[in-house]
Amino acid sequence: MQLTLLMPACTQDSPVTDPRQADPAPAAERGTFAKGADVSWLTQMESEGITFSNGNGIPTECMQLLKEECGVNAIRLRVWVNPAERWNNIEDVLVKARRAHSLGLRLMIDFHLSDTWADPAHQSIPAAWSALSPAQTRDAVKAHVGRMLSLLKQYDIEPEWVQIGNETRLGMMWPMGNLDNGSNYAELTSAGYDAVKEIFPQAQVIVHLDSGDQLGLYTRVFDYLRDSGGKFDMIGMSLYPDAGNWQATIDACVNNINTLYQRYGVPVMVCEIGMDYDQPEACRQCITALMSRGQATGHLQGIFYWEPQAPAGYNGGYNKGCFDNGKPTQALEAFTQ
Repeated sequence: MQLTLLMPACTQDSPVTDPRQADPAPAAERGTFAKGADVSWLTQMESEGITFSNGNGIPTECMQLLKEECGVNAIRLRVWVNPAERWNNIEDVLVKARRAHSLGLRLMIDFHLSDTWADPAHQSIPAAWSALSPAQTRDAVKAHVGRMLSLLKQYDIEPEWVQIGNETRLGMMWPMGNLDNGSNYAELTSAGYDAVKEIFPQAQVIVHLDSGDQLGLYTRVFDYLRDSGGKFDMIGMSLYPDAGNWQATIDACVNNINTLYQRYGVPVMVCEIGMDYDQPEACRQCITALMSRGQATGHLQGIFYWEPQAPAGYNGGYNKGCFDNGKPTQALEAFTQ
């Protein structure tokens, strides 16, 4: 998912709160089906005064609300290299990761390997890496991934999944890592993979594409990675169905999950899903169907809703959240059924 980013300047009046808790964190239930949410905007939203409430109207921290009322058991957080503002930099991600950990929520870390949004149309190499050679860029990837994960390890936070790249249907860090630029994309992906395994050997490394209903995107990239020695443990998908066609989209996605497992022998994670905010019942039905049918394949490991807490039109026009006036709609009831 890519959006025009409208971010407030960092000021002393809008600090990122570090919610260190004295009590030990509850144990996360690892290895079960992931019912997740990407809430990477959360600290920015809080700095802007956006609040959340439970079903009784009581103000409640967003991750706690997602866990207690929406059945969410995992959190996904994106990491940018040197963003123009502090949001999604390593320090901001650490704050959110510690909060998730304190609630016993599992964690996915999503390395965009860019200073800003990475998606099918935008895969800009970080400005600080733009003059590096391929070998130097591989080292930079390893150092960046290692720094983030080492900080997590200092706080005894072990991510269950780590994405190397975001929606990389045409590769990443263009032009060097373009899919058509020799083996660079595979080597950069493997550099990230190796950095993950050095710190968290049990973490599952995901390569993530958009449009999970379009098989050809996936066979092109994963055939390339397989043939070029690129390393990955799991296939990640984005899926954004419309209320009017979600059944056909789910049909295609489930078929692709089966086909991809047979072809590559690795499981699938839906790392992003969302539907227009004013279609919560259709969204609930869609996620319910994908959960049921995906789990029946034996190859779908989980589903993450992308920024469910975002109000309509947030941050440049995102309209696929599933909260209304700070409260969750029925869309995420799929996770509690």
